[in-house]
Amino acid sequence: MNNVTLKSDAILLATAFLWGFAFVAQRVGMEFVEPFTFNGVRFALGCLVLLPLMARTKNVSQIQHENRLHFHRPRVIGGGLLAGLVLFSGASLQQVGIVYTTAGNAGFITGLYVVVVPIILILLGRHSTAGTWIGAVLSLCGLYLLSVTSRLAINYGDMLVLVGAMFWALHVIIIGWLSPQVDSFKLAFAQYAVCSFCSMCVAISLETITMHGLLQAGLPLFYGGVVSVGIAYTMQVVAQKSAHPAHAAILLSMEAVFAAMGGYLILNETMTGRQFVGCALILAGMLISQLWIYMMNKEKEASKT
Repeated sequence: MNNVTLKSDAILLATAFLWGFAFVAQRVGMEFVEPFTFNGVRFALGCLVLLPLMARTKNVSQIQHENRLHFHRPRVIGGGLLAGLVLFSGASLQQVGIVYTTAGNAGFITGLYVVVVPIILILLGRHSTAGTWIGAVLSLCGLYLLSVTSRLAINYGDMLVLVGAMFWALHVIIIGWLSPQVDSFKLAFAQYAVCSFCSMCVAISLETITMHGLLQAGLPLFYGGVVSVGIAYTMQVVAQKSAHPAHAAILLSMEAVFAAMGGYLILNETMTGRQFVGCALILAGMLISQLWIYMMNKEKEASKT
């Protein structure tokens, strides 16, 4: 393993760590402000972090291709609007759901988007693999052990986060479609701006916003906006330019583990043995779903040579 790979792996692991502990910040922030207010401010802060990065990427070659960039500008706006609305849906469901569940549960259930993405692609006409279905079955069993009670009822917060995971999966597909066509930082800025605007509109309509509450939630908001949205996103973009795909799948899925770790260390959250087994099955499903696809691609490449 060369130094470039080691560096990208370290950055991806750090990204997963920052994202995982963001669930703790989101949980703590709910003690002082309401969900849509939190997301509105959080994603606005993320936009501010991206502004200098957007300015820096406007180099000479981009200026020389100004006509091409102008052609893609509608895609940035339209794509940012679409991605932002889906992001708003996923983030809202997650943020409201986390009021009623633990950071650990929210982290693992949100991570199910990794399994949901290939299933959605199947519905869009892509071929499936055995790994997709094995991962889905393992994750479904894990979700049952983690969230479903002896009365066969799922926790309300877990249910909201689960529906949110469907939107996260859709968001991943939309970003995968748009990324090759537009500047990634501009797309990120556009979608964060849309998400922040929609969140604040709902917050102004339904929630009580006070300066006292915002100040008390200052640290969770800073972490959720500047660190998780702004810095961690940038780290992911930088690392995945040179990261090994299999490494990226494994390391980014550790976000769920770090969420549970943060919940335990900071919020004193605990899990039963049944829930630990559920988390392990979900993590296994996530990894199998991703790595099976990677191994299939490697076999195809090898057969061509």
